[in-house]
Amino acid sequence: MAESPTLELNSPTEQDVASAEAQQPQKPAKRDAFAELLSPKPKQSKHSDPGSSKEAPPKRRAFGGPRDGLGVYIAKPESFPSNVVVYYNDDFVVIHDMFPKASLHLLLLPRDPQKTRLHPFEAFQDAEFLEKVKKETKKLRTLAAGELRRIHGKYSAQDKERQEALNVEPPLDELPPGRNWEQEIMCGIHAHPSMNHLHVHVISVDHYSDRLKSRKHYNSFATPFFVHVDDFPLAHDDVRRHPDREGYLRRDFVCWRCGKGFGNRFSELKLHLEAEFNEWRRL
Repeated sequence: MAESPTLELNSPTEQDVASAEAQQPQKPAKRDAFAELLSPKPKQSKHSDPGSSKEAPPKRRAFGGPRDGLGVYIAKPESFPSNVVVYYNDDFVVIHDMFPKASLHLLLLPRDPQKTRLHPFEAFQDAEFLEKVKKETKKLRTLAAGELRRIHGKYSAQDKERQEALNVEPPLDELPPGRNWEQEIMCGIHAHPSMNHLHVHVISVDHYSDRLKSRKHYNSFATPFFVHVDDFPLAHDDVRRHPDREGYLRRDFVCWRCGKGFGNRFSELKLHLEAEFNEWRRL
């Protein structure tokens, strides 16, 4: 069994994840995953955006092609360095999204061969499997929250007392709680996954990234097209089972934070998202 690394939460992002052909396996390095969490990622070939014009029932996806690009991480996670694969065990692999759509963007990949090629709506009908995914997602969310604090905590008013306490001599027995960074992280799936292998996005809410370049990129995370893991199991009549019918990806732009509408004006939205990001991290 491959061991996940020991990670310190306060120590030093498929829909577009690189294809297997674009990733050349490397010898495994000594793993200090979150020390390299936001290290520069190698450029990868593009993949299709989430969603398609044709809505098909959940089923096993065909093998081959760029949509199978996540398979290599599931099969041989030990072949990649820690700035690609964050950690892995017998049941899960955690990787960086190579085209992050926020300041922190990870993917949780289940390794169960009976589930990994199923649509999440189908895979999560298995209560035991869903519970296992929820448990690992919760673990990863806590880990990611620590990294989010490391990145943005020095800018946050809510974290000021905690940041100052880190430099107190002698060290305090217990640090002030500071900002609840876990509430700044979303964990969920896309109603139309763009990659064939089952994966859960663990992503900060800020929508701040130079990789966020289109309507689909934004709306796939800022509308009900993004289904939170904690919402499963879904009712059979849940409208999110029909993302094309509901037109989530075609909706006008609405700011995730303030609710301001931008119609079809993506360039204006991007400028607004930068301003909102700076306000958000100063909270």
